[in-house]
This record gives sequence, C-alpha cells and structure tokens, in this order.
Amino acid sequence: MIVIVDYGVGNLGSIRNMFKKAGFKAEPSSDPAVIRRAEKLILPGVGAFDAAMRKFRETGLVSVVGELVLEKRIPVLGLCVGLQLMTRGSEEGSEPGLGWFDAETLRFKFDAAHANLKVPHMGWNEIHVRRDHPLVNGLPEQTRFYFVHSYHVVAKEVEAVLATTDYGVTIHSILGRGNILGAQFHPEKSHKFGLQLLKNFAERAS
Repeated sequence: MIVIVDYGVGNLGSIRNMFKKAGFKAEPSSDPAVIRRAEKLILPGVGAFDAAMRKFRETGLVSVVGELVLEKRIPVLGLCVGLQLMTRGSEEGSEPGLGWFDAETLRFKFDAAHANLKVPHMGWNEIHVRRDHPLVNGLPEQTRFYFVHSYHVVAKEVEAVLATTDYGVTIHSILGRGNILGAQFHPEKSHKFGLQLLKNFAERAS
C-alpha cells in the first residue's frame, strides 16, 4: 500500500490520480495507524518551507514517518517542498528540516549572465540523469518535468544526486540514498514523464 502523508500541505488528489493512471492505488492519510501499514510513502508539499515544516510537526506525524523511514527503511518519495523538508533547512525560513539528506535549500541567486531569469522557476525543464537508479530507469533522453519553486536543493553528498536541472544554477532535481528519495518537480503535473517516475517508485524504487 502506498500512503500519501496528509499533513495539510500538498496536491494530494492530483498525486493519487496520477498513481491511479499508472495502475497503482495510493491513498492520502493523516491516521498514524494507516501510515504505519504503508509499504511506501509519499511526502508531498507546496508553499513555504517553514509553514510546511510547522504543519508537519503539529500533526505529530514527524515521529511516525521518521520511524518508518529511518528505522524500518520504508521507501519514501518527497515531492517539491516534500524534498526540501528532507534537507537540513532552508534559506526561506528558520525552521530546521528533517536532515535526512546532507543538503540545504537555497534561494535562487543568479550571476549577471542569467539576471533575466524569473523566480519562481515555473514551467517545464529537462532533467539530466547522473547515475543509474530504479527511480529514473526507463526515462527517455530529454525528459521534462514541471517545476514551480523559488528555492532549490543543493546536496553535499554528491553520490545522492540522481539528476540535475539547469536554471541559471545547477538544481539537484532528484536525490536518492537508500530508501529515501526526493524530486524537486511535480511528477503529478508532468504527464507521461511523471507517470513513468511514479510507476518506477511504485514498482521497484528503494
């Protein structure tokens, strides 16, 4: 069973519907008992880092999800702000992140050559796969995903970077280490490419 962790922030219905199109059942839940029965977890997120992190803590689900991910090693996929919450923190605010990746979430800062780029980074952009992994297997060259974000993740653990994206700076757009995975973009809004990525997660990514 795939459970989409419902802590009050995220496109839960869109994610559920995309999994359904891929042939898998994924259900949102804020019930610890349901979450504990999950075989895989989705950590969604939209909006500001601090607000999302506070809501997550207020639900009391941080310890439940942490136990499953860190102790029982249940596969988890963080999406957009869900990935950012897995870092140590964000320049967007002062709340500490989960620290599951040795990474920081930084605001876009462009040099003079890219000063015309707009923030947020919004729209379709390519990813560049950096190493083989079940999450990215089967994705064609020039794979494009839909992004909406003003902050981006930079990982210190280079081996965790599965894919990058260029937008004035190098975005670490997919991270993966063991059972912990994350994507800066929105696969639920990314048509066939998002469908393939979520299918990969449901079938074999860990």
